[in-house]
Amino acid sequence: QVQLVDSGGGLVQAGGSLRLSCAASGRTFRPLGMGWFRQAPGKEREFVADITRSSGITKYTDSVRGRFTISRDNAQNTVWLQMNSLKPEDTAVYYCAARTTIYAGTPKVERYDYWGQGTQVTVSS
Repeated sequence: QVQLVDSGGGLVQAGGSLRLSCAASGRTFRPLGMGWFRQAPGKEREFVADITRSSGITKYTDSVRGRFTISRDNAQNTVWLQMNSLKPEDTAVYYCAARTTIYAGTPKVERYDYWGQGTQVTVSS
């Protein structure tokens, strides 16, 4: 079965950086896209970034655009999220996710089929 392993979270001061990683297992697993969501306590899971497998097209939520960069290595079924200029509002559990569907709009939780266990990102003031 497909398994996603995400890591790289930690505690960082505002303005600092973190790099999250996610590796997907499965010999025949070829997701159409992989991305990142985040969830703060008491909040709904929120889309952060997505990248397509075929073309490397990226999408970002407005609040992180220009600060975060998503990248991928199809041969390794791996994605990264480079997070710069972190703000306290970025504090959340970050989840790697993979989708097997095409969706033209803003990526939604429901469109993703596989999820990592989550990694905590805490940004202090």
